Amino acid sequence: MHRMFYLFHLFRSFLPLHNPIGFGAADFIALALTLVLVGLSFAKQILSRLFTEDHARRFAERTGWCMLALFLLPIALRLAMINVHRIPTPLGMDDFSFVLLGDTLSHFRFSNPIHPLHQFFETLFVFQHPRYASIYPMGQGLALALGQMLFGNPWAGIALSTGALCAACFWMLRGWVSPGWALLGAVFAALQFGPLSQWMNSFWGGAVPATAGCLVYGALPRLQESGDPRHQRSYAIVLGAGIGIHALSRPYETVFLTLSVLLFFAPRFPKLLRAAPMILLPLLPALGLILLQNKSVTGSWTTLPYMLSRYEYGVPSAFTWQADPIPHHELTPQQQLVYQGQKDAHDDQAAMGFMGRLASRVKFYRFFFLAPLYLALPALLLRLREYRYVWVVLTILIFALGTNVYPYFFSHYVAAIACLFVLVIVTSLEKIGPEAASILMFVCASHFVFWYGMHFAGNQDFAHDMWQFETEDVITAGDPQGRQAIRHRLISAPGEQLVFVRYGPAHVYQEWVYNGADIDSSRVVWARDLGGDENEKLQRYYPHRTAWLLQPDVRPPLLTPYFALPASPAMETIVPEPAVKDPKRPRPRLRFEDVPDE
Repeated sequence: MHRMFYLFHLFRSFLPLHNPIGFGAADFIALALTLVLVGLSFAKQILSRLFTEDHARRFAERTGWCMLALFLLPIALRLAMINVHRIPTPLGMDDFSFVLLGDTLSHFRFSNPIHPLHQFFETLFVFQHPRYASIYPMGQGLALALGQMLFGNPWAGIALSTGALCAACFWMLRGWVSPGWALLGAVFAALQFGPLSQWMNSFWGGAVPATAGCLVYGALPRLQESGDPRHQRSYAIVLGAGIGIHALSRPYETVFLTLSVLLFFAPRFPKLLRAAPMILLPLLPALGLILLQNKSVTGSWTTLPYMLSRYEYGVPSAFTWQADPIPHHELTPQQQLVYQGQKDAHDDQAAMGFMGRLASRVKFYRFFFLAPLYLALPALLLRLREYRYVWVVLTILIFALGTNVYPYFFSHYVAAIACLFVLVIVTSLEKIGPEAASILMFVCASHFVFWYGMHFAGNQDFAHDMWQFETEDVITAGDPQGRQAIRHRLISAPGEQLVFVRYGPAHVYQEWVYNGADIDSSRVVWARDLGGDENEKLQRYYPHRTAWLLQPDVRPPLLTPYFALPASPAMETIVPEPAVKDPKRPRPRLRFEDVPDE
């Protein structure tokens, strides 16, 4: 009934009196069908010619230029919408933790010193001790750090990694299919994983491990087929680099990535053994970085930050076959609510059973496919006479089964095989023939153009009725949490600010207390409200900051001046440490309040 109301409102906007050209709903439907039919006719002619081998070779044989164009394509499409959909800003606990990681790495360190009043900064997915650091692996943080150092904004690293994914996807496909089909698949990747995708519009990532997967799965057929020892060494190095980058991003899933490599070379295992030294050459530095991060954050060479977080805070939740973790650290009320939520999710998913979870997660793979392409997928069965396509199916199955022991599932968990999904699409289209493939790709292109045009136009009235029907696209729209308004007010205030955040009793997930790697050097410091006497300690620590009280559970969030208690002669005065102890240590570049507003 709810959707029928919106459909009625949508068609009502198509009445002649509601548009300048006098078209009614029937006119618009007839026009749309005509455009589809005419488009299919042109697509049949143009794409059929594109798929011919001679034309494809002339168009795509220059691999370097194609990779450059594909690198720029998703970035250009996203930046073209920048006036309507601003540069994404951190919104949730995962986002902020990754941004902290990127900020920390941009200072050329793996963790930060403990703040003397760290109790005010306890938050989700962030350690306050034994060091102040993110709980996540460093792969995604490296991309954010690169964007921060080059362009002054961590999201630039997201954009660069998305462009790298599209370029690497073309290179990967060139090792499997002809140039024309490789170019088609890479363009599809740029549209599917580009400007409207969650991977490009959040800080969780996905493009970094997906790019690593492209390097691995593009090197495998080249390494197997090449007879030139020099080329074999180069491809082995690329293979090792891909595994290393993926290990920096998704350590657990790297087990499945490595298993798929071994499975690929099962018929010719001696060739893999001969290439092993060159594969290890770039892999060892990546393993060294993992060990250094472990030691810096957890104090142990072999304990991942993720593992320590599970021990200390009980989150992220354990695998479904494990018992619920028990926190060994006193949790804040907000941390307790998140822990309970993840515990409930863990228990619910464990109760479903392995096969139940596997069946329930099939729908999430829709992220990698547009609906029309499902018609072509059965054609992959005709490819299964070749071992390497059997291997593709087995690899996808390995990742699906291996990640099925998580209580949660997100697309970036299996990002390494994103290029294999694109390969499945391309080979299926190739098998059904150019004419049928041109029709399917035209419909897919129309799907993207429609939704991209909706976002590009920025018509909020029309979008309000239509965006609820959009699937899989995730892009910054508006300010639903009221963060930008609060941030703008704080930036407009003169001097440095201190914000005490007072949560309501049922506040969960939407955390506000997040700071940069160097808290004391930030223009705005966000702190938990611990009560008058405790808050006075932090005010004395920051005597020159203007204090505010934020109540985020009021709608809209309420920001008011914080009443400063009179100084107590008996209270110990805490003198802040210098912002930069070592003159050689670089000053922080990122301040959350300086991220562009919506």
